[in-house]
Amino acid sequence: MTLIYFILVLGITILIHEFGHFIFAKKAGVHCYEFSIGMGPRLFKWNRKNDETDYSIRLFPIGGYVSMAGESIEMDPNVPKNKHLQKKTWWQRFSIMFAGVLFNYLLAIVCFTIVALKTGAPTNVPYIKEVSEGYSAYEEQVPVDSIITKINDTNIINLDHLSLVITSVNGQDINLTVKTKEGNLETYALTPKKEEENGKTVYRYGFAIGTEYEKGFFKAIKYGFTKMFSLFYQMILIIGYLITGKLSLGSLSGPVGIYSIVGESAKAGLINLVYLVGYLCVNVGVINIIPLPAFDGGHILFLIIEKIKGKPVSQKVENTIHGIGMAFLILLMIAISINDIIKLIK
Repeated sequence: MTLIYFILVLGITILIHEFGHFIFAKKAGVHCYEFSIGMGPRLFKWNRKNDETDYSIRLFPIGGYVSMAGESIEMDPNVPKNKHLQKKTWWQRFSIMFAGVLFNYLLAIVCFTIVALKTGAPTNVPYIKEVSEGYSAYEEQVPVDSIITKINDTNIINLDHLSLVITSVNGQDINLTVKTKEGNLETYALTPKKEEENGKTVYRYGFAIGTEYEKGFFKAIKYGFTKMFSLFYQMILIIGYLITGKLSLGSLSGPVGIYSIVGESAKAGLINLVYLVGYLCVNVGVINIIPLPAFDGGHILFLIIEKIKGKPVSQKVENTIHGIGMAFLILLMIAISINDIIKLIK
């Protein structure tokens, strides 16, 4: 069942992304050869009447793509020139490239709204529910029901941000600033306690975060938007932490890691899988918008350069750069997957 859930979760995330590209390409009148879910050998395909596109399912559910006329250097003589991507206006090409991440963000909002309608909308306020005896937070008398406002010199925006910052300090001593029920700001020096849990080393400061829930249709919609933007900001910070070394590549997960996460989420119920789809959609959306070769952001970067220069970048040069970027991306995915396997073995 985990394999089935994995295929569904990853498939939906990829499907909505590629559907964004596809629907905008079709709207712009671009000839689409194939709409594929998955990579590798084709398992089966089908066609619709009066539609030039092959719809395919491929063996490995770790990607997908839309194959459009005009993406390669050579013009296809079998396709009218006005149906090539290269011949479309700048705004049409920009919208086609951006549509994938846009659809990911929209699906994320829908998923988080569904979760909030089912469970209630979490307030996302990082307040301390309790402190545990035997840990630093208890010894320093950190007040219960206080709201965490800062860790060291970093202002804490919400619960998602707190989780990322706690991960980045990686078991170091911290200065925890809280706002008490009386409205006072107080700072406590905390030292983590090192423990072993399920064969893994964990660090605990001794405070537990509480979550309050709000019911209502409009509260759920508001949560859908705020959660999406909160995770978007969190992903941007993660990229920054990776660049500065606050987080290592070992903290990232690839398909193998996602498979494990899907299995754990499935045990907790269907609504957790819905949340996971939303979470992955935000991740895919942010990663794809990075202005690096092989990503949608890389294509958009070349479009921006074209706008500034007043003429397109050489198609041969662009394709070569994207090809090199794809090679590095594949190597990165292999490295992350190997790290996922090592973590599972441990």
